[in-house]
Amino acid sequence: MTTADQLAIIDQWLQDESESAKVIGEAELIDQDSTRKTRLISIVEKGNTSALFVFQSHNYPPESSSDLSLQVVLPIDLHFRCAIEPSDNSQNNIILKIEGAGHIKLIFDMLPGLHTQNLVGEIFRLTEVNESTKYLQGLSLDGNMPWIHKYDDTKDGNEPSTIKEDLPSFLSPELNINRRDIAMGKTPIDINKRESIVHHEMSLKEDKFTDLREFTIFSGTWNVNDQLPPTDGSMSDWLAGDIEPPDIYVVGFQELDLSKEAFVFNECPKEDIWDDAVTSTLNSNAKFTKIKLVRLVGIMIIVYIKEEYYKYVSNVSAETVGTGIMGKLGNKGGVSIRLDFHNTSICFVNSHLAAFTNQTERRNQDFHSIMDRTLFSLKQSSITINEHDMIYWIGDLNYRINDSDIDSYYVRELLKVPKNNLKGLLEKDQLLQQMILKKVFVDFKEGEILFPPTYKYDLGTDDWDTSEKARTPSWTDRVLWRGNNISQKRYSSHMSCRISDHKPVSSVFTAGIKVVDQVKYRKIYEDAMKKIDKLENEFLPQVSVDTTEIIFDTVRFHEPMSRVLVIANTGQVPVQFEFIKKLNEAAISRPWMNVKPSSGFISPGNKQDIVVEVSVDKTTASPLNLGSDKLYDILVLHLVNGKDIFVTVSGTYIRSCFGGSINALVRLTTPISELSVGKIVEIEESSDSFENKSMNENYYYVPKELWFLCDLITSMSFKTEQLFLLPGVDSQIIVLRDWLDTGLPISKPKVSIHSAAEALLLFLESLREPVIPYHMHSVCMDSAHNFLLCKQLVAQLPPYHSHVFTYMCAFLKEVIHYSPYNGMDPKILTALFASIFLRDPPRSSKEMNIKGHVTQKLLDDKKTKFLNHFLTNNTCE
Repeated sequence: MTTADQLAIIDQWLQDESESAKVIGEAELIDQDSTRKTRLISIVEKGNTSALFVFQSHNYPPESSSDLSLQVVLPIDLHFRCAIEPSDNSQNNIILKIEGAGHIKLIFDMLPGLHTQNLVGEIFRLTEVNESTKYLQGLSLDGNMPWIHKYDDTKDGNEPSTIKEDLPSFLSPELNINRRDIAMGKTPIDINKRESIVHHEMSLKEDKFTDLREFTIFSGTWNVNDQLPPTDGSMSDWLAGDIEPPDIYVVGFQELDLSKEAFVFNECPKEDIWDDAVTSTLNSNAKFTKIKLVRLVGIMIIVYIKEEYYKYVSNVSAETVGTGIMGKLGNKGGVSIRLDFHNTSICFVNSHLAAFTNQTERRNQDFHSIMDRTLFSLKQSSITINEHDMIYWIGDLNYRINDSDIDSYYVRELLKVPKNNLKGLLEKDQLLQQMILKKVFVDFKEGEILFPPTYKYDLGTDDWDTSEKARTPSWTDRVLWRGNNISQKRYSSHMSCRISDHKPVSSVFTAGIKVVDQVKYRKIYEDAMKKIDKLENEFLPQVSVDTTEIIFDTVRFHEPMSRVLVIANTGQVPVQFEFIKKLNEAAISRPWMNVKPSSGFISPGNKQDIVVEVSVDKTTASPLNLGSDKLYDILVLHLVNGKDIFVTVSGTYIRSCFGGSINALVRLTTPISELSVGKIVEIEESSDSFENKSMNENYYYVPKELWFLCDLITSMSFKTEQLFLLPGVDSQIIVLRDWLDTGLPISKPKVSIHSAAEALLLFLESLREPVIPYHMHSVCMDSAHNFLLCKQLVAQLPPYHSHVFTYMCAFLKEVIHYSPYNGMDPKILTALFASIFLRDPPRSSKEMNIKGHVTQKLLDDKKTKFLNHFLTNNTCE
């Protein structure tokens, strides 16, 4: 008789169709007097609740439901605990010990095998789910399972009394701590920290309690060029072309929606359309459950898994990182989803990097920005992309074929050769070149490319771009991976999909996923607990640090610097460390400093490198310029169950015009680098005193730095395509910063217009007070609907703020005048600058949560309306 047959018999015995038996196993129940009786154990589920049923049967296995006689029912709730240990009678058998409500204790002797492993694994999975959600349940001990009470009258009245005793718990003391005491703070033991140490010990022995089981992962990417899903069935070639369905689907899109609403406000009606199209096109030979969907403007990623595997997925989290200009417009960037599948951590990334053949450096910068800025929040920690066992990276990476010594016509002719091996062209591929130089995707792999370039095609055809631009065919759309136990089964493009100027790409992987053997796990877990108990009693954590003083010589605006702090475990026990907040501090460090990792474990004899980064940006520059903040802080390195170590971090900040105030900058007749620190602070402090006074003929009409940037952009031509849309390059923005701060070189620096445009935005956004001062923000929002009221408010601005506003409106009108050439949509330009002119006053995180996404969108709409009045009307009337 099969397992399915036995489960069906139990289902027939149950009194409600909504209840079903999930797993079953046979075991010997050991009584107090050591007598043994054969019993059937089954887990029965109803909705989100489960209970353990113990049956006596006239036949083993049972032949019908009439064979069954219920002995015990135990709700798997917060009372329920279990443990395993080796059997005394057999080297291979295991003893399963269970405690439940009413002090019921059960001891089973079980033979090894698949049934035992499945049953024990499911029991421990359910108890761990209860543990992880107990605070969400309000520490309820009742289990909320009234449905099991109807079985009270069906139980054999004799047997439960023989195993229901008020004896001390036979389970681990660590697992038996009273939950109510924990909730009330009565227990001195920090369970979370101790469990973290045990978890670290277990991770070191992971290979001893996990088995590698192969699963297939489909990874697909498509830049759909703002089109609707095809109706000709071609999507099936991309998503369901394999006979065998994958176990996991990862589907990514770029340019899902290029509308103004999506570009500015991250609204996308096409999200649901494409989501439905994908869901309905997945391989029909299996049923799938959606794990997560996340989108940033037109970049979207969806992850699905076969229904039967969904219960093994945990710790799902998603993040987005915009790399578009100033991070204001998410036209480029990355979206990521991470999860734990069984005992393997996996991260899926979909990115759309900077366009144009000559933007290789910017693409590299985008990649590193996504890697560095993506931080997933978990229950008690956070995790970066780099920290996962497996990473699958898909997207329109936009790397092209270098055409400096090869033109588009030659490439097209080469591609006409039947069965061309493409090797010559791939040698010119920018991504492969950058990977060889180790500038991007270090330690990542990509399969052999045996398909033609995926970009650029005429819509509806398989013909290369016949437009005037005649783009050089390139492999812009890629799938890469990193991690052990991954093998690629295929890597393909799909020519039948013709709605876009890109062809979709897909890859299928076989991934070795670490699956926990619960029997082995519990044995090693108990051993780890005993080891920790012994070591904690005999030793204290001890570490050494290579320095307690980190000094940064000079730090400049928009130029991050880092140092490495080395922590070595010199003791006999594993060390859990964390950097903790100082008294009355909101974070572990000042906002201009970042510490990675901020917590972790170090095994005896090992060390951990801590990267301490100092970065002065648009939000932290002003206090440093003003002197209200200094590059000085103390990090508190805390050892769990040990001492604290104090590390000072200091540096010298080179003040910049970035982060200054308008009223101070108009008074600077020389470059800021020629002034002493004291003079800069004096000017900044005194600038507030003439906030509302009339103009001084000795001061500039607007800050000279603002004029220099606008003049530089004007000299480069307003006709440049994607002006204020394409991001600049950091190295060029640093050149512009030095030019403004030092006055050198005297001639205009050789940078791209896009870097100059981003420097202008950065300059305006880093002002100590925005163009519309904070104290006028609210009234401007309230008056945004009425042009006359807005004009009156601008007339009330502090004089030099009014000058800057008027000057910038004239500049923006000129940009809009050339929009037929530069392709800039006036609404997008207006929304971008409105968010900077009317920068929101600083708010606490609590206030931001209260405001919410909807309220922020309304505020952004009002900002755009306010500025739009002055860009579309004659303000002189």
